[in-house]
Amino acid sequence: MAEELLEGTVQNLLDQETLKWVFVGGKGGVGKTTCSSILSILLSRVRSSVLIISTDPAHNLSDAFQQRFTKAPTLVNGFSNLYAMEVDPTVENEEVGEGMDGLFSELANAIPGIDEAMSFAEMLKLVQTMDYSVIVFDTAPTGHTLRLLQFPSTLEKGLSKIMSLKSRFGGVLSQVTRMFGVDDEFGEDAILGRLEGMRDVIEQVNRQFKDPDLTTFVCVCIPEFLSLYETERLVQELTKFEIDTHNIIINQVIYNDEDVESKLLKARMRMQQKYLDQFYMLYDDFHITKLPLLPQEVTGVEALKDFSGKFVRPYEPATSRDSVEDLERKISTLKQQLNDAEAELDRIRKGKQKA
Repeated sequence: MAEELLEGTVQNLLDQETLKWVFVGGKGGVGKTTCSSILSILLSRVRSSVLIISTDPAHNLSDAFQQRFTKAPTLVNGFSNLYAMEVDPTVENEEVGEGMDGLFSELANAIPGIDEAMSFAEMLKLVQTMDYSVIVFDTAPTGHTLRLLQFPSTLEKGLSKIMSLKSRFGGVLSQVTRMFGVDDEFGEDAILGRLEGMRDVIEQVNRQFKDPDLTTFVCVCIPEFLSLYETERLVQELTKFEIDTHNIIINQVIYNDEDVESKLLKARMRMQQKYLDQFYMLYDDFHITKLPLLPQEVTGVEALKDFSGKFVRPYEPATSRDSVEDLERKISTLKQQLNDAEAELDRIRKGKQKA
């Protein structure tokens, strides 16, 4: 069985040269931002240009890299080809006029999620023009991520609704826009044109999202029941959306790399092992990367780089190496004792022969 397991690292993602979009998601508090930051660092070593985008309103990217990021791509300190940006999909677009803004808020009430979908479309439109080799998304907790993946269909529904209104009410829509005090620049045709433009972008991106050569989703979790349950839900939803996923990162694993005396730690290790076994049973066709629980936070470029080694080499606790050395020492001692015993036996035999 052990031979059949896929390699427990993210090396497969670094080797997949066609990848354009890498989503990193999972339950809140499992270390998604750290994992996505390190993935972007590793990708920057094998790709010409990398952009990491945080779509989580909490925005921890600035904390992870210890550098302030905004909604414009910013070069990460210490890199020549890694950029980061933080966007909030729920923020209204600032460049639209007041009347347009009012109309969009009305539209948002009529079609749940359309405001987020449109902000996301605008952001993707911007990203598409930037020509990065690969884009990493540090997503919000699972529920938000699934909404983000539903945006193409949300936009589609919204546009269909608007088009049906237009065909049914003809010139009424123009009157409505005027009621909102919208001039011709932000009139009916301008709004519809903008929505159509977004639909084109979102359709193109949606096709890319469903192409396993271009897009993959990395699930981050911890070895606990709720996280296992959330990961299973996420994997099922991704399958439903036809989005490729074959990497799971299990974070905060407690290893017995010292003589652990703490009863609490021993109990946690036993509990974690139960869920680790379940992960391996459920996802035997996934690359499962296990990361150790650290005594400190991983913040700052140097700490992220140091920890990145654990992503490309299966982690081995110190005791597994120590125990081999101990074993070799014991074998050496036993051999010496055996040689001494044989020499003593030989001496006794010779003594008997003389007698």
